[in-house]
Amino acid sequence: MKTRLLSPNEIDIAAGIIKNGGLVGIPTETVYGLGANGLNPMAVRSIFQAKGRPQDNPLILHIPDPSWLEIYCQDIPEEAWRLAKRFWPGPLTMILKCKRRTQSELEELKNGPVCSQTHLGPHIIPDVVTAGLDTVGMRCPAHSMCRAIIEAAGVPVAAPSGNTSGKPSPTTAQHMLDDMEGKIDAILDGGDCQVGVESTIVDLTCRPPRLLRPGGVPLEQLRDVLEEIELDPAVTRSLEEGERPRAPGMKYRHYAPKAPVTVVQGEPARSAQYILDHVTDSYWEGVICFNEFAHWFEDHPVECLGGSLDGFEHARRLFRALRAMDDSGVKHIWAQCPGTEGMGLAVVNRLSKAAGFHIVDA
Repeated sequence: MKTRLLSPNEIDIAAGIIKNGGLVGIPTETVYGLGANGLNPMAVRSIFQAKGRPQDNPLILHIPDPSWLEIYCQDIPEEAWRLAKRFWPGPLTMILKCKRRTQSELEELKNGPVCSQTHLGPHIIPDVVTAGLDTVGMRCPAHSMCRAIIEAAGVPVAAPSGNTSGKPSPTTAQHMLDDMEGKIDAILDGGDCQVGVESTIVDLTCRPPRLLRPGGVPLEQLRDVLEEIELDPAVTRSLEEGERPRAPGMKYRHYAPKAPVTVVQGEPARSAQYILDHVTDSYWEGVICFNEFAHWFEDHPVECLGGSLDGFEHARRLFRALRAMDDSGVKHIWAQCPGTEGMGLAVVNRLSKAAGFHIVDA
């Protein structure tokens, strides 16, 4: 298979591929996603095959506007509409209850013609999307080209990040092509992603609501809308044996470059000094650091995250920096880590997972 790189004026081609059961790389404001018809089980299974993604890792459905929630979800709490009004279109995913089919609808499906694209389960959304859960993640992306594809396809689009499973997520079309060449039908080039890390995921099926994954909407902004919100333990540690992931990115090694990563926490000057004191080989050890300290490591491959106080820039540059380290061929990566305020929580979460939670305190 030859993967086509589509230009921005070829949205209808991308939508047609999705309608016909194919796979398309789609731009979003967060990262590039690997999109398929979320109601077609065979197409969704192709996502897992292309990515090498474990089947128990649920996917997110992307919709063009909040009105689609009532088509695919039930028991939608009032908080969902408040969050949608504030943050949609945008980098927020809400976990909601899947809508169940009525008994008459199930009988009609069972007695009707069965084809390879027919989903016969009790929920409108196929189990392969939800990993067998009775809940689903729903998102309305801010990227206008992404919403245009969904509207033209006329179906919700299941779209995890468009990388080989476990690797850093792609924030450019070329990143995605590097991973998916020959595995998928096409990639629509929508330019560089502006947020740079995946969406924030909030579970609204529990009380109080729970933050499952920090992302493009900071926790502080969620607290402006929700009366109370809990932080899931998996945000700051790996899932324990037997724990079931309720959202993407909770269970498996994620966002990791080829080389092992050591994350150094602490006040910026102190963490930079720690790395300087411990880094040895000038060729085989790379450094990801804040702009102010780049000149400290001139003998090493260096990628800058932006100024030490610019959390949004850290998020935008993080995956690009990890992929650049892959390209440099280093054998070990040192990374400065921001604090957890604002977008910092999402960056800390991604760096921690990239490092397999190998974190030192300066």
